[in-house]
Amino acid sequence: MKRTLLLLALMIGVTAAFAQKGKVISAQSYKDQQKLEEALEAINIAIDPSNPKSEKSIPWSKTWEVRGQIYQAIYQSNDENVKKLADNPLTTALESFKKAIELDEKKRSVGAIKISLTLLTSDFTDQAVKAFNNNDYELALESFKNILDIEGLPVMLEDGAEATVDTVIIYNAGLAAYNAKKYDEAIHFYKEAASYGYNGARTYELLAQTYIEKPDTVGALKMLQEGFEKYPESSSIMVQLINIYLNANMVDDAMKYLNLAIEQDPENATYHFAKGSLYDKLEETQKAVECYAKAVELKEDYYDAYYNLGTIYYNLGVKQVDVANAVPTNQPDKYDEEIAKADVEFKKAIPYMEKASEINPDDLYALEALKTLYYRLKMMDKYDSVMKRLSELNQ
Repeated sequence: MKRTLLLLALMIGVTAAFAQKGKVISAQSYKDQQKLEEALEAINIAIDPSNPKSEKSIPWSKTWEVRGQIYQAIYQSNDENVKKLADNPLTTALESFKKAIELDEKKRSVGAIKISLTLLTSDFTDQAVKAFNNNDYELALESFKNILDIEGLPVMLEDGAEATVDTVIIYNAGLAAYNAKKYDEAIHFYKEAASYGYNGARTYELLAQTYIEKPDTVGALKMLQEGFEKYPESSSIMVQLINIYLNANMVDDAMKYLNLAIEQDPENATYHFAKGSLYDKLEETQKAVECYAKAVELKEDYYDAYYNLGTIYYNLGVKQVDVANAVPTNQPDKYDEEIAKADVEFKKAIPYMEKASEINPDDLYALEALKTLYYRLKMMDKYDSVMKRLSELNQ
């Protein structure tokens, strides 16, 4: 009699366990039939801790594997009503598969879960691309990070093997983090990509730009210097270095890299222009003129170089007018002599300003300078022409 009662108790226990695990089987069946709302309802009952019957299904690896598959199917569905069943289905799917791995002590489901995770990687990639294109950079970043998480799971590796370094995903995670204004994360991923040489000098440029956005000019300089050591042929890194040094008024360092740049690429007009700008800032006028002249020799339509040359002579003329105005009133001949010197400089400015205006006819700066020069030198026909052009542009 006691044995009969014991068997009966065992049968009741087994029945209860199967009843609850049956919810998991039902959920899987609903999922296979694309009845995802019913599948989600069934699996939620199976993992509900407030339900005493779920004590058998909650620690069952299969429960979480099926849950992951359901949420993955929700993401893949083209039915908008189905998509509304979950806010972030792929992340929930990943959490579920990881839980299934944790509970699968005998590794019976390793193969099936590995397949699901491989497919999940594709889904996260799809989600990341769509999010990035929709400017949802935080979701794109989360997606890339989840891909890296999957790729590092032991179940995805061969015995004893190390995780494959997915430099494309690491780099893209950096891009997403940067656009999401999560600069520390962007720096982390860019540095990792750079350590594997991914995308060469460009990664260091992005690292420097990220530091600048923080803002951290010292960090930006460090990255550019490191990048220049690895990629000394990179003109873009050199230009960024030069610009930072120029903005920081670190003249010697700027000149050092400008000379290196010109040595590497002597036909690059931009470098000669930048060197001219630096000499301009140092008020070494003759050297500035020589550099600007070299720039326009190499690039005939270099507006900025022509404009700066014109400005140099214009400013020299203005300074000479100040010299003339300082002459005592009882020395009219001396005054005329000094004013004549000013007009010489103004005349030198005209061809450069005219060339700048020819290259960019709508530029007001060159036209305003020409207006003053023509009037000063009594070139009234040209003055009237410039005034007409200015009137047209200001309408």
